[in-house]
Amino acid sequence: MPSNLVLHSRFVQILRSGFFKLASHRSTATSAKKVEVFVDDIRVFAEPGMTALQACAIAGVEIPRFCYHERLSIAGNCRMCLVEVEKSVKPVASCAMPVFNGMKIKTNSEMTKKAREGVMEFLLVNHPLDCPICDQGGECDLQDQSMAFGSDRSRFTDINFTGKRAVENKNLGPLVKTIMTRCIHCTRCVRFANEIAGFEEFGTTGRGNDMQIGSYVDRLFASELSGNVIDLCPVGALTSKPYSFHARPWETRKTESVDVMDALGCNIVISHRTGEIMRIIPRVHEASGILDINEEWISDKTRFAYDGLKRQRLVSPMVRCDSGELKYCNWEDALFLCNEKFNEMSGNRMAVVVGQFVDAEALVCLKDLFNKLGCEMLCTEENFPTTGSGIDFRCNYILNDGIVGIEDCDYLLLIGSNPRYEAPVLNARIRKSYVHNDLQVGVIGSNVDLTYDYEYFGSSPKILEEMLACKHEVMKKLTAAKRPMILVSTAVFQRSDGDSMLSILQQVSLMLKPNDPNWKVLNILHRNASQVAALDIGYVPGVDGIAESAPRMLYMLGADQGVITRRMLPPDCFVIYQGHHGDAGAEICDLLLPGSAYTEKNATFVNTEGRSQRTLQAVSPPGIAREDWKIIRAVSEVIGYPLPYDKIEHVRERMSEIAPHLNKFGIRETSNFLGVSACYSAKNNISLSTEDLSSVQTKLSDFYITDSITRASLTMAKCVNAAREYENEAA
Repeated sequence: MPSNLVLHSRFVQILRSGFFKLASHRSTATSAKKVEVFVDDIRVFAEPGMTALQACAIAGVEIPRFCYHERLSIAGNCRMCLVEVEKSVKPVASCAMPVFNGMKIKTNSEMTKKAREGVMEFLLVNHPLDCPICDQGGECDLQDQSMAFGSDRSRFTDINFTGKRAVENKNLGPLVKTIMTRCIHCTRCVRFANEIAGFEEFGTTGRGNDMQIGSYVDRLFASELSGNVIDLCPVGALTSKPYSFHARPWETRKTESVDVMDALGCNIVISHRTGEIMRIIPRVHEASGILDINEEWISDKTRFAYDGLKRQRLVSPMVRCDSGELKYCNWEDALFLCNEKFNEMSGNRMAVVVGQFVDAEALVCLKDLFNKLGCEMLCTEENFPTTGSGIDFRCNYILNDGIVGIEDCDYLLLIGSNPRYEAPVLNARIRKSYVHNDLQVGVIGSNVDLTYDYEYFGSSPKILEEMLACKHEVMKKLTAAKRPMILVSTAVFQRSDGDSMLSILQQVSLMLKPNDPNWKVLNILHRNASQVAALDIGYVPGVDGIAESAPRMLYMLGADQGVITRRMLPPDCFVIYQGHHGDAGAEICDLLLPGSAYTEKNATFVNTEGRSQRTLQAVSPPGIAREDWKIIRAVSEVIGYPLPYDKIEHVRERMSEIAPHLNKFGIRETSNFLGVSACYSAKNNISLSTEDLSSVQTKLSDFYITDSITRASLTMAKCVNAAREYENEAA
């Protein structure tokens, strides 16, 4: 059958031309006068280019809509937003009608009410009456608007007794469940796939009553952001497959929190019931700072990996017996063994390594305790250069220009980074700037699909030396840009020449002269949620020092990435592991202390741009597991070096003494001293490896399983299998 694949490119072109201004688009100040508009005889002033629907919102009038969404282009499909405009013969679609001076809008007139009732009547003609078994029930726009704006009776009679329209369901993969008979053709999912996610195989086929949404040939919705179509769908056509038939929204409690699957710190809402997490969705209200991080998108790993919090969990302390097996014990026995081992050795024979999910409170407690014992070997799993000014200045290791700064830059250079899989929401922000602001992107590293066009310069590290000598073409582009941005992944600094890489980039950034004096140019993209806070508090990046010092005791706090192995340690080294999953760290430990995951504690995390954020406890830890800082406090009491705080408020007071910004939640403090740090780095010897720059994650199947939580997730395992099948078909 011939297909008519509609990808809504026309609306993208309209959007890029600036004719319709999205609410999410960060427009510059305009000198144009505001337009006077009357909404139900209420005078309001709207910006030129605003739509009638947005003007009504300013007046406090809610206009019903299905197809319109603030972050997507305007389609005008559903016609539910019809309003009466004075001197207009017919009702006008308010989502697509620009305001003009003196415009008079009537939202409660008889014409408007009749138009809305007619549209709703047509929408319900083919919509199945399966609300009692629909997962969208209770948060369905069609239900709500049918009650508020629909008629109390139907005039439709099926004279041919053919029944309602039925559409075959599509297989979009293990995450999104489809019941396409419920679809009302608002095309939100199509516009999201094409404009935000960059998955252009998703569109519409057919016309009128035969119109269907899908990829024409059934295949995986191959995007790391695919789960967002569940939130966008106003009806029950697209729902969460793992959450299907598990709970109703009114049965669950909601807790606002922060995601730790990457270093972006996306704001989320955890829905839970009777101590069990039901689902995770993004926070969408426009609170301060939220729009600057993730707008209202989250990655599939953030949304669906929560089932990993129910498997492979550590629920009780364990001790390794003579046979080599770990046996359960109680807290009293575990703490008694801690006392015995700590008193056997001095602090200079101890070492600490922390993992990617550790909160700032636990980091402070652990550092205070081991510093009291005389131990200074406190390390993070991930490496970072320490030569020159190293981690002495925050500007060396954070995203200096901020996440939202990507929308202000005019040239972006990615070095050794694949933001599509390292930070999917950040990559969506880059694509947004590429679509709306004509952002130019250059890449040095792996040649991968980033969902937007870019200029590829190669993967040789020698390019950086040529940039420093102003002999490479990319340097000309950076110099010509008004606000250039260099985005570097911390994966680059895991190489042997990581110190030289950072030194070159600091000097290159100092050579550029952006128009804005506060523009920093150099931006570091971290991959671990705990890394920035650990560097702020004073931990040493990397575990090279641990292997060299040959400690007799190693305390591992959530360190599950396998960077420390038994072969790196002396045979008589006593290993204590504190964490929430039975993963790589638990395999090599002699004593195991069960901690809490990020959904089970009130904690502080600092994202890659240096913004401090707080998680709130949604559920209780399993078994007799405890919060990490409380375990460390108990250990300090038992071994005779008690820490001077008993409540989390006291711990946060101590955090303020070390780094005041850790308690300024939601605020991104600007960094300084980039010029000073570049002067220090200029003294370093530059020695680059011949090994090509490459990303660790280059394809979709690499994205889903990267840490102890996702390794325990059955949903993520299904995603990996589906992604591999998709990649094999495409090969």
